[in-house]
Amino acid sequence: MKPYAIVAKPGSSCANKTGSWRTERPEYVRNLPPCNKACPAGENIQAWLSLVELKQYEAAWKEIVKNNPMPAVMGRVCYHPCETACNRVVVDEVVGINSVERFLGDMAIEKAWKFEAPANDSGKKILIIGAGPAGLSAAYQLALKGHKVTVHEMHEKAGGMLRYGIPKYRLPRNILDAEIQRILDLGVELELQSKVEDLNAVANNYDAVFLSVGAHVARITDIPCSDGATILDAVSVLKDMESDTPPQLGNRVVVYGGGNTAIDVARTAVRLGAKEVTIIYRRDREMMPAHDFEVDEALEENIQIKFLSTITDYKGTTLTLEAMELNDEGFPKPTGKTETMEADSVVLALGQKSDLGLLDNVSGLTIEKGVVTVDQRMMTSQKGIFAGGDVAPYERTVTTAIGHGKKAAYHIDMMMRGVNLEVVKHNDALSDNLNTWYYEECERTNRKMIPIEKRTSSFDEVTQGLTEAEVAKESSRCLSCGNCFECDNCYGVCPDNAIKKLGFGKGFEIDYDYCKGCGICAEECPAGCITMVPEDK
Repeated sequence: MKPYAIVAKPGSSCANKTGSWRTERPEYVRNLPPCNKACPAGENIQAWLSLVELKQYEAAWKEIVKNNPMPAVMGRVCYHPCETACNRVVVDEVVGINSVERFLGDMAIEKAWKFEAPANDSGKKILIIGAGPAGLSAAYQLALKGHKVTVHEMHEKAGGMLRYGIPKYRLPRNILDAEIQRILDLGVELELQSKVEDLNAVANNYDAVFLSVGAHVARITDIPCSDGATILDAVSVLKDMESDTPPQLGNRVVVYGGGNTAIDVARTAVRLGAKEVTIIYRRDREMMPAHDFEVDEALEENIQIKFLSTITDYKGTTLTLEAMELNDEGFPKPTGKTETMEADSVVLALGQKSDLGLLDNVSGLTIEKGVVTVDQRMMTSQKGIFAGGDVAPYERTVTTAIGHGKKAAYHIDMMMRGVNLEVVKHNDALSDNLNTWYYEECERTNRKMIPIEKRTSSFDEVTQGLTEAEVAKESSRCLSCGNCFECDNCYGVCPDNAIKKLGFGKGFEIDYDYCKGCGICAEECPAGCITMVPEDK
């Protein structure tokens, strides 16, 4: 008989109980890490970081691409909300998740890692309209499930706003092309320069449709101007950068707007040779929608930003600006105070919208504020027609679009098969449950940037990747919030030898014949993956 154990007859109500002294017992749990929860693409970040730490790089890449088929792209253009949510901030600095993702994506391209082909053909045909991040993500997931996927794209090349909205200094085209080709290699049929004008005319040939047309139409505003004034829109400028004849902006360029696209256009103008580039924005920096790091990088490149200003007139090369002030609600109001400046061209970066003309003859769809209403399955009000990316009413980021494509593909597949699987939900891994004393402070490794003079004179990629040694260090900084990483703390502190090691990668087991429910294991677990539950549960 084991020490302290109480032997009970089979079926007895006190079987496997240790006695009245144990009112609670410890249990291992798998909680949802904040990085995983914050990722719009639904990546299991904690899982692939742990594989990177073990130098199992291909396995880590395969874990990423279960949810996101374009890690090299995302490692460059994602605004990494996962890092904003990272619990490591309670110790020192957040983990550089995005840097590690880029490392894996680049390694996969270098080593020519491929996706595994689908096992069989479902016999179902899916139409995807738009080869941007949402459409490519959906095509990838659906092809893996054995469906025949056809993608119609109106441009000369695939990529959507990844190609026609993000400059090359942020996203080299060889990286984009490599990850698109890997998706196409699954058997996805891509029809380029094939704009769908009427969805009704083609939809009947398919079992389901996914709309991902993107937002390629610029929003504009009327500015009083003379015939000699040059006014362009940001969407056209960035699109023309993919042609053989880049736009002619002149030496003095003004960009009107305050989002990330305005920053992209301004930095592009510098690289095209403009001597003076100024961004005009109606509000202050605090209210500027562009990300802080992008604004900082623009300022480093000697781009000027005039806050609390608006354009009222543009005659010849003379631009008239009016000073604005914010009211109590933060809304800009004109002050009547004006000034002038010289500009060879003005680029409007006031946002984008989708061209939804292909839906004019489709009945039953709900369109509000320029986007298509969808339910939690990404399905529109018309059965069998799904929508995602910029055309859906959600945040307009590449990562969100990747997540939309994945989610729509899942529900399209479920609809095709006539089944529905229940999603397993986990409790959140909160920083309050971590024992941070276990973790040593370790400085974050940030990506380096090329010298400023090289940045402004070429379209070379600005941000560089991490080395393998730096990636090893960065991945080791993960706290493994809410999930066991086999540190052996529970095994070492248990006073009753109730914790059994099951072998590397298999975790631990609690022998309740020995456990007295003291809770020391739960208190000492650094990752917060042991919880105490009432004995009678």
